[in-house]
Amino acid sequence: MKINNILFPTDFSRCANQALSHALYLAKHYRAKLYMLHALILHESDPFYPTYHFPNSEELNDRLQSLSKTQMEKDLQNFSFDDLSIEKIQRNGVSVASVIFEVIDDLSIDLVVMGTHGRRGLGHLLLGSAAEEVVRSAPCPVLTVREKKSPTPLERIDRIMVPIDFSTHSQTALAYAGKIARVYNAQLQLVHVVEDRVHPSFYLTGKQSIFEFMPEIKSRSEQQIEKMCRQANCSDVPSDIFIIEGMASRDLIKFAEENQTDLIVISTHGLSGIEHFFLGSIAEKVVRRSPCPVFTVKSFGKSLIEL
Repeated sequence: MKINNILFPTDFSRCANQALSHALYLAKHYRAKLYMLHALILHESDPFYPTYHFPNSEELNDRLQSLSKTQMEKDLQNFSFDDLSIEKIQRNGVSVASVIFEVIDDLSIDLVVMGTHGRRGLGHLLLGSAAEEVVRSAPCPVLTVREKKSPTPLERIDRIMVPIDFSTHSQTALAYAGKIARVYNAQLQLVHVVEDRVHPSFYLTGKQSIFEFMPEIKSRSEQQIEKMCRQANCSDVPSDIFIIEGMASRDLIKFAEENQTDLIVISTHGLSGIEHFFLGSIAEKVVRRSPCPVFTVKSFGKSLIEL
């Protein structure tokens, strides 16, 4: 992969600081320039209602920019980054995600590295997630790091999981995973989840698994995944194939937890609007709940490899 510019958005949380270590490591490994970004969201400008303006908004903005620059320097003091080119940026905007998208376009960003708090339930419904919006809509790959009590350093990647649904999108993810696996001498975990459930009317037959009704589904899936490996030019990378029955958004996470996965490489279809509201995104659910970093590649926008 060719990575020249890496963007690291930060809100100065513990979660963001864990992602910073990954951003610094990748910048050093790929000899890339690292941009640290803090978005200033004041929500004070409404030209039709002056009473909603903050008093001395310019002074407040200058003060916040100064504080964010000082905090960036403080966060970097905990790391060694000799010979790295690092630029600190503060920008105003109406939302964190919109500022990130603006910087991606302005600076030709190749990769975004950011933390995610992994909110679920009502907290996620009300607050949403900037990370998930970036994962869904950014025109470049995104590496998300969920906050952990004892985070695993990115330089220790032994097992890389790639969810396979036989689409061109998962073919792209597999190609990326092969490149990453060669860098770290890692093994691929190629996982296909069969989501078809047996209807209750068939329970009288004594069979409750799709594998019992269609025993050939496993061998056919394995053959197709092997073919995809050849097409993605990663047949030489050590890999194991897993065909499991269940629900993709739930059982991919369960697999990662039970099989010591160090990194997940997954593709997102980039759904938006009403389609995203009803269908959601398996990739976003994986990002929210994954026990390890998630490298999300896109079916659109910039590619870091030749497919």
